[in-house]
Amino acid sequence: MHPSARLKCFRGCEGVELELTAPVYRCPRCGSLLDVAHDLPALQSRSAEDWRALFRERRARPGGSGVWDRKELVAPELDPASIVSLGEGRSTLLPARRFGAALGVPDLWLKLCGNSHTGSFKDLGMTVLVSMVHDAVRRGRPIRAVGCASTGDTSAALAAYGARAELPVVVLLPRGKVSTAQLVQPIASGARVLALDGDFDACMRVIDELASRGVLYLANSMNALRLEGQKTVAFEIAEDLDWQVPDWVVVPSGNLGNGYAIYKGFQLLRDLGLTDRLPRLLLAQAERANPLYRAFRDKTAVTPVRAETTLASAIQIGNPVSAPRALRALEATNGVVEQATEEELCLAGARADRSGLYVCPHTAVALAATEKCRRAGVLAEGERVVVVSTANALKFTEWKVRYHERAIAGVDAALANPPLELPADADAVERALVG
Repeated sequence: MHPSARLKCFRGCEGVELELTAPVYRCPRCGSLLDVAHDLPALQSRSAEDWRALFRERRARPGGSGVWDRKELVAPELDPASIVSLGEGRSTLLPARRFGAALGVPDLWLKLCGNSHTGSFKDLGMTVLVSMVHDAVRRGRPIRAVGCASTGDTSAALAAYGARAELPVVVLLPRGKVSTAQLVQPIASGARVLALDGDFDACMRVIDELASRGVLYLANSMNALRLEGQKTVAFEIAEDLDWQVPDWVVVPSGNLGNGYAIYKGFQLLRDLGLTDRLPRLLLAQAERANPLYRAFRDKTAVTPVRAETTLASAIQIGNPVSAPRALRALEATNGVVEQATEEELCLAGARADRSGLYVCPHTAVALAATEKCRRAGVLAEGERVVVVSTANALKFTEWKVRYHERAIAGVDAALANPPLELPADADAVERALVG
């Protein structure tokens, strides 16, 4: 078995085939996105049972990576010496039955992708992208720097993996729109951080132009390599459920690459005979940044919108690069799109926290969307639902504090639980405890 993979046109232009390390992000013929295409017959030459045994054996090894445990399905021809890993993946699939029962979804699970080195699912894609760049540099390809536009998590991942590989990293952030915990990560890793006047979409326009000029190598999810790492979420979910596919996978959605990546992962599992079907996708957006939801609701093309400020800052994107990818995933999985208001995401997050989950605002958007779809009958009673929790909530402590201080404008913090200040007196404490 000698599997291979190449970059090809997402729309299917004939004759477009590029090496994975090529610094090309759009089809040179039609300008559409690129996709990584694998040599499926070569992969199918190994039986499903042999694949399961191989993955089981690798997962048992300490200190491994949930991405590189499945190297043949991600970057089969990459020199192992070029791999840049920080122990990404292998994250917990956590049953959330108590909270799920309150939502009307008792068979609810959270895939805790925030339990990763830099605290978000972005590590899964960045290990692949940076490994490919590292390989290209080792083989003599001149790359001055690797860069991204980011609302926080992408920059943290790129900076850490770039530092690991000794690659120069440039990060463009929207000034004043990134949490302190997110801002400090790329700074600490030694990246060149530029805070621009504008939102994420403005930063994306600038980084795209710089990449087209050859100033830097583009690390945003327009780059198809990122999705190859992120699709391993599907592999882990299936393996954790003993190769049973859930009925639904719910994904917080901003730039829209992650939903397509997860669909692509489940599709490959089905093609290899490891599973027998695809889950349905529920892509969840914040109401203040909802171009995909509007297109789905109105049955129109995805039209860019001006994203308004939302607590779910990582998905505050009005012009999603991967909209065509998301539409294909929705069509293939009979998927749906739902949105959550600021009030709804805050309430969902607070309720989830009360059951011990402690979620980020983007996961709260997904949970609110899950509840709305269950109430509407889109999710049927008894269906198994996996929510992809995209980031560690410790990155968003400011949001939690503001909620419990009742300091978020327009949000009725019904579950606020501020500390009670008392004198250091046992009688006063007892009175407070017993009422």
